[in-house]
Amino acid sequence: MLSMSYSESIRSGISRYHSDQGLNQPPRPADQAELQRLREQRVAAQIKNMEDFLKMNGLALEECVSYQTGMKYRNLGKSGLRVSCLGLGTWVTFGGQITDEMAEQLLTLAYENGINLFDTAEVYAAGKAEVVLGNIIKKKGWRRSSLVITTKIFWGGKAETERGLSRKHIIEGLKASLERLQLEYVDVVFANRPDPNTPMEERLLYTTYDVMENNNDVFTVLRVFVFTETVRAMTHVINQGMAMYWGTSRWSPMEIMEAYSVARQFNQIPPICEQAEYHMFQREKVEVQLPELFHKIGVGAMTWSPLACGIISGKYDSGVPAYSRASLKGYQWLKDKILSEEGRRQQAKLKELQAIAERLGCTLPQLAIAWCLRNEGVSSVLLGASNTDQLMENIGAIQVLPKLSSSITHEVDSILGNKPYSKKDYRS
Repeated sequence: MLSMSYSESIRSGISRYHSDQGLNQPPRPADQAELQRLREQRVAAQIKNMEDFLKMNGLALEECVSYQTGMKYRNLGKSGLRVSCLGLGTWVTFGGQITDEMAEQLLTLAYENGINLFDTAEVYAAGKAEVVLGNIIKKKGWRRSSLVITTKIFWGGKAETERGLSRKHIIEGLKASLERLQLEYVDVVFANRPDPNTPMEERLLYTTYDVMENNNDVFTVLRVFVFTETVRAMTHVINQGMAMYWGTSRWSPMEIMEAYSVARQFNQIPPICEQAEYHMFQREKVEVQLPELFHKIGVGAMTWSPLACGIISGKYDSGVPAYSRASLKGYQWLKDKILSEEGRRQQAKLKELQAIAERLGCTLPQLAIAWCLRNEGVSSVLLGASNTDQLMENIGAIQVLPKLSSSITHEVDSILGNKPYSKKDYRS
């Protein structure tokens, strides 16, 4: 028999196909049972085909990483790239907060538990995070094909030409990153925030609105800035084999849509993913804005900071402990946020959420990470960890995911009181 993770991946893929084709509209009661029966038949047929394929080639699913570790894998947006639903980030930790020895332990533990996605950036620890990550990968001798390595380009040095999203810096910055990583290519290169200094082409778009009151057409002129240089440079590094895909980070939905439009208009390669902050206290972009982009242009979501820089871990309920992230140099902003009035309200909500976690038999961080994973629009959640116990605890969130019933999710939403609503929600 195939593992649940493989079966679930097939069901998820079919569900997304139906959604893309507009087939997930609420069926009539008379058709619901028949529709479900047809879906189950398709799933069973695909599973049987895979079993036959493996037998014919002398393979066994038990040898696969997903079967051995229980890790779940999802497509990154609508690309064919399969990433573990949990990834390991290197912000603050690698090359900074932790030793290189601890970094190696964390990376090894993550890899052995089925995590294949490792994220870094040229700006992390002034490039040292990439050096540490590259040294570990080389030392371990892991197959490059088993890894998904991502990095971000925007700030590579102090010189004016060593930052931004110009063609010069994207190409030179990625080359420098690859040298630090000791790799021939990265799987995804991200544009790490929009660049206000890169010249943009200005176009006039005419949008027609039908005004119901008087049936007159109103033409609105939208001045839209198009990131032609950035899109062309990203296409170039992909065509040169320096990256497989590209994505955005901290871009607005309008900026992402424009990048996609430019790519399609000039036969360039569009972004496949937006890297966005997502946790219980920051929801609207990932839950309302990005799903619309996914269905329109296939851009997925890779999210970071599921514990809100450690706030949701519960360690700040009595202030800022020594050696925590908020106590580090350069993180006064986080300390101020924790000690603010809003921070105190968040801590009160976390105490209520702790009670739910105890009922589910998990920790508060596990509940928070599983809560992020329950969003099917999220391809992968990037974890940050400073020790192995913390990482193993976070990976355990996968076991909590099946426990998040609709009633539990509703209870969490009631405590948080910040569920965003799209226009579709208001109409329904």
